[in-house]
Amino acid sequence: MASSLGTDDYAISRVPARARYSWVSVAVQRFGQISALSQFLLGATLGFGMSFWNAFWAITLGAVILELVAIALGVIGMREGLTTSMLARWCGFGQAGSALIGLAIGISLVGWFGIQSGVSAEGLHQLLPGLPVWAWSLLFGLGVTAIVVKGFHSMAWTAYLTVPAFVLLVAWSVGSELSQRSLTELASAAPAGPSLSLLQGTTLVAGGFIVGAVITPDMTRFNRSVGDVVKQTLLGITLGEYVIGLVGVLLAHAIKSADIITIITSTVGWVGVLVIVVGTLKINDWNLYSSGLGLVNFVGTVFGRQVNRAVVTLLIGLVGSVLAAAGILNSFTDFLTILGVAFPPIAGIMIAEYFVVRTWRRDLDDAKAADGVPPQAPRWVPATLMIWLVASLVGKFVTWGLPSINSLIVAFVLYAVVGRLGLIRGYGVAHTETADDRQAAASAPSAA
Repeated sequence: MASSLGTDDYAISRVPARARYSWVSVAVQRFGQISALSQFLLGATLGFGMSFWNAFWAITLGAVILELVAIALGVIGMREGLTTSMLARWCGFGQAGSALIGLAIGISLVGWFGIQSGVSAEGLHQLLPGLPVWAWSLLFGLGVTAIVVKGFHSMAWTAYLTVPAFVLLVAWSVGSELSQRSLTELASAAPAGPSLSLLQGTTLVAGGFIVGAVITPDMTRFNRSVGDVVKQTLLGITLGEYVIGLVGVLLAHAIKSADIITIITSTVGWVGVLVIVVGTLKINDWNLYSSGLGLVNFVGTVFGRQVNRAVVTLLIGLVGSVLAAAGILNSFTDFLTILGVAFPPIAGIMIAEYFVVRTWRRDLDDAKAADGVPPQAPRWVPATLMIWLVASLVGKFVTWGLPSINSLIVAFVLYAVVGRLGLIRGYGVAHTETADDRQAAASAPSAA
């Protein structure tokens, strides 16, 4: 039943060399993930409060920060072939901590999946008002769920179709709005809204995709080399930030508003609606995919039951779609934003453990030589949980600088210092059950 529904996609085991993809296949998905509707709106927000060149530098600084984090975590994911939440078991958090990360990823991304499904539903209702918004929410959410259930291969083909479509539709809709205006004048125009500083703009850019950077291993575990990780990250994030972000800046200067979506749909009609739908689809499949991976790890850790990724994806896709149709998730936005504060420290801790402290690095290396995962992991790492909490509070309450980056750096430095002092210690032992173990157990002859 589970295997006929969809692939497990190596949810709790290493991605073998034979299942890796070309860097272009991964890069297209990375570009699609970041060049989505939310990036369009981010560019408009920057343009409404900043000059073109200040917005350019904010995007540049934010993109550099994101690329450094994504490359560091991406290299870990590529080398180990494991998801973010699975890696966390041997990257500072232990089994229990990784379960918390899996739960946080699962709740956060399925929440955003539902919210973005609702956004697309409103656009589809404008195009075809014969169905109510709640019905479009269900149909869109279930359509994305069907793609994600099939796994990475299905999502790669979806990206090959939707990324060019999105770029062409944006070029058409934006071109019709900007064709009668001077780009030179737009680039030199003063912002129409309340002023944003360079620091505030950079915060919006870096903070807007920090969760995507943290879940980078979910994607790069399908890469083949460090060079592939670097290429696909630089290409995907740089183009995504600049192409879509700067277009949003110019539109905000042209229409003197940050409400880009309303302008697009009212000026180019159904093309604008397709921009919304395709732009949402390209990121929503990854919202659901990483949510499923996180919850598979959580269920396996807390309940001791290894569940199929496709089945979990189907269930949470149904839940997210129903909640989107009911309109409940719109009131969830503030909660999801607060939850996002917890993600940057995860990156800082994992990078510090893997490259600097290396408490469990030998376990990963030994298991990789046998093309498996370590047979056991620490159950708890109390020092890590304290560092995670402290760094999250810094991100929440310290307003100086970039909050998401502040918390990431604090987590990295604290973990590195505490680790060098020999205070990073695991308590308890948790045994690891992999997909290979289950398959061997299933095929072994039963006792007479």
